[in-house]
Amino acid sequence: MLPRLSRLLTGLGENLRKARLRRAFSAETIAERAGITRKTLHRVEQGDPAVALGIYARVLQALRLENDLAAIALDDLLGRKLQDASLGPNRRAPRRSRATASASMQDAKAVPKKSKELS
Repeated sequence: MLPRLSRLLTGLGENLRKARLRRAFSAETIAERAGITRKTLHRVEQGDPAVALGIYARVLQALRLENDLAAIALDDLLGRKLQDASLGPNRRAPRRSRATASASMQDAKAVPKKSKELS
């Protein structure tokens, strides 16, 4: 595992531990609510990369922080830049299928023309 990723997981574990302590919950209480052992909770709070993401999610839920999962990759700046770079200024709209084109022509024919007598 890359050192940067290891540091991020360690920071996540520390944040989860701080959140638990701020709420004055014991490790046993959060482990029970998350359906895991205290040992597994300790591994989560250490940022152990071998712990499944689902376990981290269950701990977040036990702390009532599950909405924080929605923020992961929410604003993908790099992805947007890559997507915008691949879009050229001269891109054409996709061709319409024959069925769509003929239906549009029939709709145009069905519109009554104004009579010249009214002029």
